[in-house]
Amino acid sequence: MGNPLATAFGTASSSATLPVTINALEEKNGVDPKIARFVLPIGATINMDGTALYEAVAALFIAQMNGINPNIGQVIAISITATAASIGAAGIPQAGLVTMVMVLDTVGLPSEAVSLILSIDWLLDRFRTAINVLGDSLGAGIVAHLSKGELEELERVEEPQLEMINVKKENGKVNEAMSN
Repeated sequence: MGNPLATAFGTASSSATLPVTINALEEKNGVDPKIARFVLPIGATINMDGTALYEAVAALFIAQMNGINPNIGQVIAISITATAASIGAAGIPQAGLVTMVMVLDTVGLPSEAVSLILSIDWLLDRFRTAINVLGDSLGAGIVAHLSKGELEELERVEEPQLEMINVKKENGKVNEAMSN
């Protein structure tokens, strides 16, 4: 998983990392291509663990920087909104900044406070992306492990049952043919 994580850190984009991640899971980790090519694109779009964690922590940081002590209801609202916003975030660099405004508005924090974290967001975005890619990869590995039996059964059903038969021609030569 070194190549996908390095690519994620270098590009800060889950979408740009997708081909490298698919290749690593299929070639180096033995995940079935059907699973890797289905789970990873969904994960790159929906499973934004790092972004959800970042937005919740950043919102709490901004609240504290503004002298606001959020109560338990506000913390829960921040957590739910950050999770929902991360699902809708694009897999491109710094997409979390756009959804951060929504999280801040939910609890009445000033949206211009995003500028407090703007200067370090480029670095944090790289770590978030690496976390997201790792989470997607682990999810695909878990799905592959849990559905191993079903995949083997599916391959057995789809595999055509071919057998060799000998066919004699009129001139006496024997040709081998395939039949079902």
